[in-house]
Amino acid sequence: MNEKVGIVAQAQTKYEPLKEGVDLSEMIFDVVKQVREQTGLKFTLDGTGIDSTVTCSQDLWDGRTISGMFASDVAGAHLRPEEKVAGNGVSAAAYGCMQILSGHYDVVLMVAWCRESITNGRLVEWMSMEPFVHRMLGMDFCAAAALQARRYMDKYSVTPEDCARVVVRAHSNARNNPYAQSPRKLSVEDVLKSKELASPIRELDAKPTSDGACAIILAREDKAKKITSNPIWIKGFGSCYDAHMPGDRDLAKCDALVSAARQAYKEAGIKDPAKEISLAEISASYAYQELMYTEGLGLCGEGEAKELLAKGVTDMGGRLPVNPSGGSLVGNPVTVDGAVRVAEAFLQLSNQAGARQVPGARVAVAHGVDGACGQLHNVMVLGI
Repeated sequence: MNEKVGIVAQAQTKYEPLKEGVDLSEMIFDVVKQVREQTGLKFTLDGTGIDSTVTCSQDLWDGRTISGMFASDVAGAHLRPEEKVAGNGVSAAAYGCMQILSGHYDVVLMVAWCRESITNGRLVEWMSMEPFVHRMLGMDFCAAAALQARRYMDKYSVTPEDCARVVVRAHSNARNNPYAQSPRKLSVEDVLKSKELASPIRELDAKPTSDGACAIILAREDKAKKITSNPIWIKGFGSCYDAHMPGDRDLAKCDALVSAARQAYKEAGIKDPAKEISLAEISASYAYQELMYTEGLGLCGEGEAKELLAKGVTDMGGRLPVNPSGGSLVGNPVTVDGAVRVAEAFLQLSNQAGARQVPGARVAVAHGVDGACGQLHNVMVLGI
């Protein structure tokens, strides 16, 4: 990117399986209030504060149409510029970046939210499937992921134990993350003994139901430097859709992610991601996906992620830590998930990650995903 856009603040709620006694608007207001207090910014129309709001939510998960409308007042969008992204938070952060690069706005607030607890998530996923065959079969994202997991694991000789180690590491990392939903001290045996959801996926291989919100403030270079002494710059972004029908893809691969990563790395000037990237925050609703997406991001070759895991390369203290936050497997809501990946990358690069800090982190990749078997992938490269 020739012009610079920086992230200057982030805020997250504590992620919980059920946020009782908290209205959705209150949950959103919580993170918006935090980023405004961090920056001292107000919602203005004269160019002296936050110029625009990007909301990130999905109608089916919120249980109403035009779901962003009821939250416009707490998100600073009443009688002001607002755009809604019905996707993952990496898409929304990129949209805010594009608003700034367009020259129309200098400072943009992005806020993402979801309360998965208000409905049966299988029904929402079912509505996303092809209507004439897949819906009639009752297919949801978990069933589709089980097909992909089996194909990927068979092709690359990935074992259930390999996937279980991903879960164990995720929970271990998350114990240092104050936002993490439910970090536990787990063993490989604990994961393998958990309830089977759809073979080969077990309950602890899958992300849990989660409620929460995340906010980020982005700013043009000159404004970013006035707001904070340590802005984190968006270096590159890539996005790619794959075929809607899982059967039209080779499920052992994630070609859309490969393409999105290639776009982001080219924009960021990254030649060798495995060597140049300090850490990766990867969206993965299932354990096998973290391995697959590590490969799709070019952090290792096809089928090699299990070896990186076994050697400790992707652990905290390893050469290339993956999901120092713990990631989605410990509990992040869909839609919010991608925003959390960007927020966590920001915290790492600005040396604010506390006990989960990766020493000397200079470049991070944040990944978001939507759709059955990873239909849509978004990749954002951030750096100091």
